Amino acid sequence: MMPMDLTEKTLSREDRFQGRILSVHVDQVLLPNGGTAAREVVDHVDGVAVLPLDERNNVLTVTQYRYVFGRTLLEIPAGKLDPGEDPATGALRELREETGAVPGTFLPLGRILPSPGCFSETLHLFLAKDLRMETQDLDPDEFLNVERIPFGEMVHRCLNGEIEDAKTVAAVLKAKVLLKL
Repeated sequence: MMPMDLTEKTLSREDRFQGRILSVHVDQVLLPNGGTAAREVVDHVDGVAVLPLDERNNVLTVTQYRYVFGRTLLEIPAGKLDPGEDPATGALRELREETGAVPGTFLPLGRILPSPGCFSETLHLFLAKDLRMETQDLDPDEFLNVERIPFGEMVHRCLNGEIEDAKTVAAVLKAKVLLKL
């Protein structure tokens, strides 16, 4: 038995909002069974996130207020890519800006799709080691606290639900498996 073609075909698009980092549109689609449905889509610029490990296997984390959730979240350094920017270049930039860290070793950890049901964003994950500390260079609207947390503690916090940020959970658990930490 052949698997069903699951492709949905766009019939029409209505643009609803155009912002600085995202846009929203509603598409009418033709479903595999011949029916139709609406798909609300948020087109968001792609981003990067870095799991920085110091010489003692501590993770450099950032805590920042996330307006959407009305509270602070503990995360790994991350940010959006500039138009046409290479993900590795953007990740190195974000790491230095947010923490002041510059890595001697920099490795890709793959990509994740944070919310594929409605967001187009792809996040590129990286691991940074052999860190040299320079000056932090935050954006004018960026306020955060940097903290070093033992890697094992980060794994524990991800697994018990204390850390909920998807990119942080994904990067920590990928590193745990791939690097056998």
